[in-house]
Amino acid sequence: MFVLPKIMGILNVTPDSFSDGGRYDGTERAVKQALRLIEQGADIIDIGGESTRPGAQEVDVAEEIRRTVPVIMALREATREYEIDPVISIDTRKPDVAEVAVLAGADIWNDVTALTFDPRSESVAAELGCSVILMHMQGSPETMQDNPHYGHAVNEVKDYLAKRIDALEFAGVERGKITIDVGIGFGKTQEDNLALLANLQQFQSLNCPILIGASRKSFIGRIDGSRADDRLGGSVAAALWSAQAGADILRVHDVSETVQAVKVWEAIAGGNA
Repeated sequence: MFVLPKIMGILNVTPDSFSDGGRYDGTERAVKQALRLIEQGADIIDIGGESTRPGAQEVDVAEEIRRTVPVIMALREATREYEIDPVISIDTRKPDVAEVAVLAGADIWNDVTALTFDPRSESVAAELGCSVILMHMQGSPETMQDNPHYGHAVNEVKDYLAKRIDALEFAGVERGKITIDVGIGFGKTQEDNLALLANLQQFQSLNCPILIGASRKSFIGRIDGSRADDRLGGSVAAALWSAQAGADILRVHDVSETVQAVKVWEAIAGGNA
């Protein structure tokens, strides 16, 4: 049975993200975009203040907080006015940023390092009591695409995520608050990305919700030569594939198009009942 996944709308408040860097790097523009994404059907708004594209350089804690926390606070204020209560995610690998962001109104800590970047991350997550998203990444954003290598990508990513789930539970994070992400494009070859998507159902055995972030990723461009802003069709195709394979959350740039696509998919699936 097809179950409609939640849609996570991407809101990068950075000058250098691979697709939309610089478009929403002021609080007013960022909040307007967040409200637009919510109107289009986003269930979650994922706010990031540090680009983690291949080759990106680390941003210091103070700057990342300056970019993200005012947006979270302003969005909470704006949505109270409209009597809506969106789920907000902070996309950061730093516990100091996550701590301030959650106190400011974020509900989820989305970490591309699966809470391994800082030794304090696990304990901070447990103390905050927020939901967490654990993503697999080989290496760091600065170097992850230099020479990624696996013996068997699907098995190794699955084993890694299983160990991270265990570590977070041991640290005091409830299993019900953990979501996993296989990390499409993060320290992966083209073959690795395609294999992970093709075998996504295997990750259901970890008994955690699955998030897939394939939107506008370079693996699409390697298939057809498209640039980041010209990958809508490929992004929707990857989203639909992931949804039918069991993804619970789709992290996307193009919210309205993805929402429409999964609703049509759901209607067709329901018509076969």
